Order: sequence, then C-alpha cells, then structure tokens
Amino acid sequence: MGPLASRGDLGHAEVMTETMRHGVAQEAVGAAGWRVLLSEIHTYVPTGSYTRGLELVNDIARLAEDAGHHPDVTLRYAGVHVRLTSHDIGDLTQRDVDLALAITAAVRARGLETRIEQLAVTEIAIDALDIPGVLPFWQAALRYQADGYDTLVDPLGLGPSVWFQQMDAPRPERSTFHLDVTVPHDLVADRLAAVLRAGGTLLSDERAPAFWVLADPEGNEACLCTWQDRSTA
Repeated sequence: MGPLASRGDLGHAEVMTETMRHGVAQEAVGAAGWRVLLSEIHTYVPTGSYTRGLELVNDIARLAEDAGHHPDVTLRYAGVHVRLTSHDIGDLTQRDVDLALAITAAVRARGLETRIEQLAVTEIAIDALDIPGVLPFWQAALRYQADGYDTLVDPLGLGPSVWFQQMDAPRPERSTFHLDVTVPHDLVADRLAAVLRAGGTLLSDERAPAFWVLADPEGNEACLCTWQDRSTA
C-alpha cells in the first residue's frame, strides 16, 4: 500500500503553517518514537500481520481526516511506516508534531510500539558540471518529476530522490555518483562504526554531524547524514 494521502493539506490547518525548527520538532516527538529525517518525521510500527497493520492504517486515516493533515503511510505484511511533513510549505510544522503524537497514542492503544532502528532515507547524488544539461536525461530515464532546479522525485513516493550537486571542475579521480543515507541522529554513531568495521574508510568528517563522507574498499562513496548542524536545526 502506497501513500495514504498526499499533498493537499490546507483547509482547517491553515493557521499553523509556521515552520518548526528541526531540533524543536525532534524534541517534541522523540519520546513518542519518531525521528527527523531531512524535512520529515518518520516512525515504523511492527505489526506482525497484514490485518493488524491495516487496522492501524485505518486508525491513522481517521486521525488524519479529523486533523485535515495527511501522512504518507506504507503498509507491508510485517509493519507500517509513517512519514509526516507539511507539504504546503515543504517543511515541518506544529501540525506534524500534533498528528505524530496522536498516531503514537493510537499505536499504543492497540498494544503496538513505534521503532526507530531501521529508519533511513536514501538519496542518489550526482555531481555534474552542467546540471540543466544532464537532469533531463535522468528525468526521462526514471520518469521522475522535477522538484526545483536540482532535484528529481518519484511521483509515486516510492523510489529515492535524485539530486544534482554542482561541480566546478571535472574530477576524473573519483566517482560522480554517491548515496546520501540520512539516519536518526542518535543512531548515526552506531551506523558509522558498523560501516568502518565493514571495510569502509572515513574520507571526511569536516561537516559532521550534518554528514560524514565514507568510501568502500574500491573508493565508491556514501554519506551518512543527520538533520543536525543544518540551517533548519
């Protein structure tokens, strides 16, 4: 099951459109089992069966309709993933916090619990000298939608987004592709240690805790990212 509902979250929530700083949002929802990833808050609820998951999704649907604010919900056999953001402003607001807390209450009322261990958002980053020149190729190949000047997104909300990073000069000594993996801020140290134990090399921690640049044994790069130390923190 894909997104429960999506972009038209205006209506009775219009009065609460002020952007919430990500650190404030994280503090508000952390104990309820949610984590800030990029400009969204996420949680995962193991249900153990499709039927229990569907019952929870129905609870979430009722809460969303009452609030006039709608999360993206993915139902799978073993559990339910929920992500919240205020689509009309492209960031977090009090609406997201309020609905997250209401969803957690519904989760607990069913004897379930929110979990954060596997939460992550993956993006594909492509370094390019001429972003307008290369972006249409990838848009056509993926059937993605343009989101601003330098980002492509899956219109179904299923695949990773692709963003293009401006290069000043060719870099033949390194790949122009890498993955950005955004994980919960309080779990990134464990993830970083696991990557290093698995043969990874830390190339740079200059921008940590926003991101760490790592490479596999053949030099292919990935960044581990968090919401921290960014302009919206």
